[in-house]
Amino acid sequence: MDPGNLFILEKRGRVHNITLTGAGEHRLNPAILSAIRSAVAAVRAFPGAGALVMAAEGKFFCNGYDLAWVRAGPPDRISAVRAAFAGLVADLLALPMPTVAAVTGHAAGSGCALALAHDSVVMRASRGFLYTSEVDAGIKIAGFFAELLREKVPDAVARRDLLLRGDKMTAAEALRRGIVDAAVDGGVDDVVAAAVAMAEELAARGWDGEVVAEIRKAAWPALWSKVKDYGGEPPAPARPRL
Repeated sequence: MDPGNLFILEKRGRVHNITLTGAGEHRLNPAILSAIRSAVAAVRAFPGAGALVMAAEGKFFCNGYDLAWVRAGPPDRISAVRAAFAGLVADLLALPMPTVAAVTGHAAGSGCALALAHDSVVMRASRGFLYTSEVDAGIKIAGFFAELLREKVPDAVARRDLLLRGDKMTAAEALRRGIVDAAVDGGVDDVVAAAVAMAEELAARGWDGEVVAEIRKAAWPALWSKVKDYGGEPPAPARPRL
């Protein structure tokens, strides 16, 4: 699978945009997660202050794990995709810049968790919902997934409604409950533009990126402790040959 067919990485001013491409559901398997992580690593390597926006084309922001891929192989495939997703969450927590999710469509299961793993969430008002589908799909959730929801959805009733009732929350409802930061009218381009504007405002503050990353880890210590062994650090430079 060619990673270049899975996302577009571009820069608008000080804002790095990762856009998952295509009209599909953007379901997560190790290959797709590896591609997204490579894009995040490329953003991390870019010099200077900045911010990250993650968005997606089509009807879905992300429709969760690729269950067809999971069920087509041995039982340990679910562990593999969970480990890969934990690595992406770690990468986002350790990224030395503010992060904004532009939820342009449905965000379900781990797709909902992916959105909430960002510092801020901008959601399309007219279409799409947040939905933790695991209770309906009969899938147990991993410890880091539960911790992410616990720390990013602090209201216990809202968290119960997402996890144990499988409620599909619109942007208006998620905004009212303090789960997202903005509900934007219009289409995909309007949501992305609002997310980029928010990210540009944050990037303009000129914060020390490493301080941002360390504060983020300290703000959500239980989540960081559950994912840090899966990612979050830049690759070690190649050793010169002697």
